[in-house]
Amino acid sequence: MTRPLVLLDLDGTLMDSIAGVVTAATAAYRATGLPLPTDAELRTFAGPPITDSFARHGVPADLMDAAVDAYRAALEAGALHDTRVFDGIPDALRALRAAGLQLLIATSKPAVWARPLCADFGLAELVDGVFGAPLDESTSNKAAVIGEALASLAEPPSAVVMVGDREHDVEGAQVHGVPTIGVTWGYALPGELDDAGAVALVDSPAELARAVLEQLRLAV
Repeated sequence: MTRPLVLLDLDGTLMDSIAGVVTAATAAYRATGLPLPTDAELRTFAGPPITDSFARHGVPADLMDAAVDAYRAALEAGALHDTRVFDGIPDALRALRAAGLQLLIATSKPAVWARPLCADFGLAELVDGVFGAPLDESTSNKAAVIGEALASLAEPPSAVVMVGDREHDVEGAQVHGVPTIGVTWGYALPGELDDAGAVALVDSPAELARAVLEQLRLAV
């Protein structure tokens, strides 16, 4: 029998990347001369494609390229590594692997950044692969990244579950008929995960392995 699969979001689920994202987004608004969103609004930039976040928060089409260029420049200047792995995540990943599960990271962060970042912070060695968006995030979405991850498997898994912290994780997984466990330590607004259709919520990394295994048993 093929092994069950766990798809894992990165920002807000495995890594607390909010400081770097806010720094880079702030640089983009300053470079374009646009009004800076509130602190609460800037927190929502972590997770979705940056072009989606810019469009929702006042960046017009004619300034989108300039905003994205400034955002990327700030990340590459150091903001990308202004992040940390959430406490308890490595133990949760080890527990899931010990249970015989396949683990794939599926992130809206461009793959050219996500893969070295996961390697630098010790996550790559705890999973079976890292899948991300193309550098031009406007040509991709979470459903496309999840589709790429699923297509990489030699055999269909016996069951699949997504783990993520934002509505786009839930919605992207739903395209492929995959249920999502929402984690509450990320960047979702109140009620966001429930409204999107998450099948369960987990409040700490210490509870994650148990919740995933329970959901996979239900799906088999």
